[in-house]
Amino acid sequence: MLAQVLSSVVLGVDGHHVEVQVDLSGGMPFFSTVGLPDAIVKESKDRVRAAIKNSGFSFPAKQITVNLAPADIRKEGSGLDLPMGVAILAASGQLDSPYLRDYIIVGELSLDGSTRKVPGVLSMAFLGRQRGKKGMIVSNDNVEEAGVVEGIDVIGVSSLREAAAFLAGTLEIEPHRTDVSELFSRRSQYDSDISEVKGQAHVKRALTVAAAGGHNVLMIGPPGAGKTMLAKRLPTILPDLTLTEALETTKVHSVSNMLDKTNSLVATRPFRSPHHTISHAAMAGGGVPPKPGEVSLANNGVLFLDELPEFHRDVLETLRQPLEDGVVHISRASYALSYPSRFMLVAAMNPCPCGYLTDARKECMCQPGQIRRYMSRISGPLLDRIDIHVEVPALKYDELTGQSDRERTSNTIRAQVQDARQRQHERFGDGDIHCNAQLMPAQLEEYCLLNEGAGQLLKMAITQLGFSARAYDRILKVSRTIADLASEDAIREEHVSEAIQYRTLDRWYAH
Repeated sequence: MLAQVLSSVVLGVDGHHVEVQVDLSGGMPFFSTVGLPDAIVKESKDRVRAAIKNSGFSFPAKQITVNLAPADIRKEGSGLDLPMGVAILAASGQLDSPYLRDYIIVGELSLDGSTRKVPGVLSMAFLGRQRGKKGMIVSNDNVEEAGVVEGIDVIGVSSLREAAAFLAGTLEIEPHRTDVSELFSRRSQYDSDISEVKGQAHVKRALTVAAAGGHNVLMIGPPGAGKTMLAKRLPTILPDLTLTEALETTKVHSVSNMLDKTNSLVATRPFRSPHHTISHAAMAGGGVPPKPGEVSLANNGVLFLDELPEFHRDVLETLRQPLEDGVVHISRASYALSYPSRFMLVAAMNPCPCGYLTDARKECMCQPGQIRRYMSRISGPLLDRIDIHVEVPALKYDELTGQSDRERTSNTIRAQVQDARQRQHERFGDGDIHCNAQLMPAQLEEYCLLNEGAGQLLKMAITQLGFSARAYDRILKVSRTIADLASEDAIREEHVSEAIQYRTLDRWYAH
């Protein structure tokens, strides 16, 4: 006898339809799974057998063939346990239900028949809605996550027996409803505030400019100057996360199995800070089975790289494509996937190996050759994608013991940033460009109009300070953002002057 049940797996960050087909035939008892299953799916036969027996059903003593269609897509994960169990019950005549084709069924089974959560349910729920299915049957531990998707009934079950009873019509289960607006509002609060950082007013201003224009930032200063503390508070001054961005970011975290009952929606800008020993696959994504990397977990948020020169060079080079395209493509012999990776890069580094080159209180013991080798660990193409370099000096005693600036809170700065972003949206429309940092060289003449004084100042900076053509483009973009913060259409002298101050490394190399 043949039975068919609908399910789903995740490839990349999107759900893909899978049809679980079960055929029972005579002969020696045997359980075979075909359709390109991975090791976890192959092992499911033992979990499913024990779950059926321990749920009070009879496991058929027949030849059981489970086909996972389409056969050309690799099936990974334990989420196919529950649909396999339901399909075997239907094929053996122990479950008679007209609703098998109306629901997408996903869940892992324990040996006692209880269900367990699986990653990627949010993407699968989007697939179910797109396919026009009535609902989705998942573990109770996944209902909050799946319930974020409106327009599809989410049925939570605690066991295989409960799922079978619901499909047979002998048990009524109310669909889980998640108030997305209320959840989004409740979780869109940050635990920290930039006003908690004492001193460093010019660095806060640089981060404000970076947030307003979507510019990548490199902070240079001695240990203990507050670089990490400042970076952690950058998300609090970025524009509020929209619901569309929140759902896109949550999908990535769902696939990475980073959601739970209390955290079913990512409503604030993510902040990721990997250690400098991170591998290539952990940064960009991939592995077996493939998972999103740090560049994707930071999507719509901030990726912070502390001690930038200490990262392996090949790991840093993987950042070039996602910084340029906002997406990372991973191609292997068995799969080709794409993960979203539109993030702001914030990096921090010491000015020299010992860290005290710019510290007036401590003497630097590094030789010039050591400093050059230390700085050369960061490639030119990566620096080319960082618009703002800002020096973070060590705090003086008066600054440490003084009062924090409680007037310049994250909420106050974020309001200015959102006004500047709105000006950019009105300027660029709904095209591919969303902020000043994404301007291409050919578009600088159209959008970065300098008045006469600003043009003369920029010419003098390029001529006397020896800035490169790369630095010229970066100064124009940052000047455009500074003008937007000042609600100015034309770029004035003071805007260019401030932008020049954000090219610390260029000034160092020029001398």
